[in-house]
Amino acid sequence: MFTESSASGSGLASTLVVPTRFVWPHGGRRVYLCGSFTRWQEMLAMSPVEGCSSVFQVICSLPAGYHQFKFVVDGEWRYDDQQPMMKDPLGDCNNFVLVKEPGIVSVSPTNEVVGPGATMEVDPVSSSHRVPPEVQHQPLQGDAIHGVGMAAIDTSRQRVTDFLLCHTAFELLPESGKVIVLDVSMPVKQAFHALYEQGIPVAPLWDSDRQRFVGMLTASDFIAILRQIGSSGAMLSEEEFDSHTIAAWKDEKAVLAGHAQSSFSSTQRPLIYVGPDDSLREVAMKLLQHQVATVPVLHFCPQEPMSPQILHLASLSGILKCFWRHFRHAPNTLPFLSQPICTLRIGTWIPGLGQTNSRTLAMLHASASLSDALGLLMQARVSAIPIVDENGSLLDIYARSDITALARDKAYARLPLDQLTIAQALQIAQSAGGTPVGGSRCHMCLRTDSLQIVLERLALPGIRRLVCVEAGSKRVEGIVSLSDVFHFFLL
Repeated sequence: MFTESSASGSGLASTLVVPTRFVWPHGGRRVYLCGSFTRWQEMLAMSPVEGCSSVFQVICSLPAGYHQFKFVVDGEWRYDDQQPMMKDPLGDCNNFVLVKEPGIVSVSPTNEVVGPGATMEVDPVSSSHRVPPEVQHQPLQGDAIHGVGMAAIDTSRQRVTDFLLCHTAFELLPESGKVIVLDVSMPVKQAFHALYEQGIPVAPLWDSDRQRFVGMLTASDFIAILRQIGSSGAMLSEEEFDSHTIAAWKDEKAVLAGHAQSSFSSTQRPLIYVGPDDSLREVAMKLLQHQVATVPVLHFCPQEPMSPQILHLASLSGILKCFWRHFRHAPNTLPFLSQPICTLRIGTWIPGLGQTNSRTLAMLHASASLSDALGLLMQARVSAIPIVDENGSLLDIYARSDITALARDKAYARLPLDQLTIAQALQIAQSAGGTPVGGSRCHMCLRTDSLQIVLERLALPGIRRLVCVEAGSKRVEGIVSLSDVFHFFLL
């Protein structure tokens, strides 16, 4: 397992370093990275990605060349059989990554390669290193910056639509997995803690009395609850938070929406769901039209048509991964992939930059209150807000899913939202999730990056959006989310 294979050992030594992302997608409580680049001695802590506690990642700045590595998961040495592997001189299997500089020809390692796979992705923007412009990203086939006509863009969009029509939600189902389901009779406080402990931002709701799925409990529900607790004349006090059931909260929510004298069972909207045979286009359209992050995939047995089985929670992230597995090796079939992201009508940008949508780019300073952040998340109907310094440079990002971190040690009861700053809330979220301050929560791109580069990053586990920054200063210029991409594809 322990070899000295590194950039210098491969004959590709370089003084330049390239930020390289390592991902462990198979869960665990504590995950570390160790490899030839740490001389097999230092273990680098990996952090769970936002909203996906089973996927861990870390970014290391490495010189060009081959590097071997392994993961230490809960004290046990592991390798990922879905990533490139090779045997060391003792016959043990290690993963390896080839970090490239532009113009360098790939050379196979001398050890026996025992598994297929692509080389590790690299991230050209890092908060701790300024990568020289000439190596900010590897040149891609067809990565010309010259424009393509509207006809070519329309052709690309049609090919995406055709692909999504030909593939079904069944292809989104993992080989193994679990879906956490909550009963509407569960107290809201217990549900809040369950989402936090499971590391998930959303869960389907089951009504035992009616024997059917009736809705979803989301991070937005908890944002609304905590804002109500903190407001004058709150409809749900902190004591009620301990005893109120999910169904009772949904009744309160219906009253807030103007449905007086209503009940959860009588006023609820029809459950939004898809079947395993529905096309990926149909799944994506439901997610976009209803402005939700996930929809359950339900299977109705003919013998029990009123009691469906829940197979999966479908999301735009899963659809993009399925789509990108098909097109990443044939980028020339989609001419718009070579276009700089700022020239396409994708994302939200500051005035004067990009082909913006109708929304205003929302940003906040770290000194603003959490109450302001939660209000802006709900009013602007966005999933995350970039947090910037006095120069507008990116510091971090606060997402709706971070709200569940307040369940830790009942922080929501001890810290009034209007007195808690965003900086303090981020520390709570990072501490709860094991992500170090200044860690890899922010995923970035440049406005000159091609759509192909943007899609490659959004297809990585746990990444739902990219913050577009100015090279060097990291001043925020825009944000591109998964929903922005699919709006461009389909609407």
